[in-house]
Amino acid sequence: MAHALEELIAGGVKGKHVLVRSDLNVPLDGTTVTDDGRVKASLPVLKKLTDAGARVLVMAHLGRPKGQVDPKYSIEPAARRLDELADFPVHVASDVIGPDAREKSQQLEDGQALVLENVRFDPRETSKDDQERASFAQELASLTGENGAYVDDAFGAVHRKHASVYDIARLLPSYMGDLVSTELEVLSTVIDNPKRPFVVVMGGSKVSDKLAVIENLIGKADALLIGGGMSYTFSAAQGHRVGRSLLEKDQIDTVTQYLERAQAEGTEIVLPTDAVWASEFSAEARHEVRPIDALEDGEIGSDGQGLDVGPETQKLFARYIRQAQTVFWNGPVGVFEMKAFSEGTRAVATAVAESDAFSVIGGGDSASAVRNLGFSDDQFGHISTGGGASLEYIEGKTLPGLEALGA
Repeated sequence: MAHALEELIAGGVKGKHVLVRSDLNVPLDGTTVTDDGRVKASLPVLKKLTDAGARVLVMAHLGRPKGQVDPKYSIEPAARRLDELADFPVHVASDVIGPDAREKSQQLEDGQALVLENVRFDPRETSKDDQERASFAQELASLTGENGAYVDDAFGAVHRKHASVYDIARLLPSYMGDLVSTELEVLSTVIDNPKRPFVVVMGGSKVSDKLAVIENLIGKADALLIGGGMSYTFSAAQGHRVGRSLLEKDQIDTVTQYLERAQAEGTEIVLPTDAVWASEFSAEARHEVRPIDALEDGEIGSDGQGLDVGPETQKLFARYIRQAQTVFWNGPVGVFEMKAFSEGTRAVATAVAESDAFSVIGGGDSASAVRNLGFSDDQFGHISTGGGASLEYIEGKTLPGLEALGA
């Protein structure tokens, strides 16, 4: 049974060093944080601990530096944003477990926080070798002194068997942060006991990334709306020509089986009926709306590619969403970063925001999309901080970080 954060605080943390695994893996434009949703989500647990007098050491990763110190993956911009939002002092170490981290952790005062540099700068963090990860975890634990504790508040990393997520929990008294417990509560309710109709919107580029999720949702969801690049493999499975659109030919047979199985198990798979057909993958590309059954017949022809769902599909998806009582959405349905191909994702976001359903935005690109398109977090029931972790939980996989906590 996982121990809750309240148990740690009730036992007294004043003057103690507490290692917190937070999720500060935010998108950056140079050194500017372009979506601070994960930083904001990490604040409540850090505030609870600092208010109780703990000396908090924050561990987090950013990107995939592959075990090398790489300035473009420095945690500093995210840490500085945390400092701007927090009402407690936030310091930043220039290394992970080096001299600066050790000196600043020793100098930390009650009610203050220190953000360690990107834990993935150390190759042992992500090592497949158990002993290597354990040695790194031991060095992290040593920063806490004799009476340290560990809190996992990074749901976005619980699907990783990494030193700061898995091995550290075996070395220190360990507790589940509020963010992780909330994510588990929301996702388990959505999957195991949703109010119906239960509608799932799946987007993104590759169908292969989400095959296991789709498989697990067949028979559970009432309707599964498929958009984004992954939809063209479904369209090809139905016999449509898709030009140069994203297509995974090796998955056509699997997708065909899903279409047949869904029909037998009462899940309606809803596919796009039209697309925004573009001459190239570019914000300035020539584009036109084409029906799915005649994508290559227009002026752009077979050299084109679908970069967004068309207006008829937008209306179709919105109709299903507005009739739902529970909505789970993961993945944009078009290239929302380009204005010409953002309307499909905007239409889905609008329908979800305006529906009476309990809605869950499944993290990652979906969360960035709704924020970048001008929607606020409070327009949705819950915005997950863990895209990959959310999907693996829905797949029914055992997540190492949760296993280490006893959850």
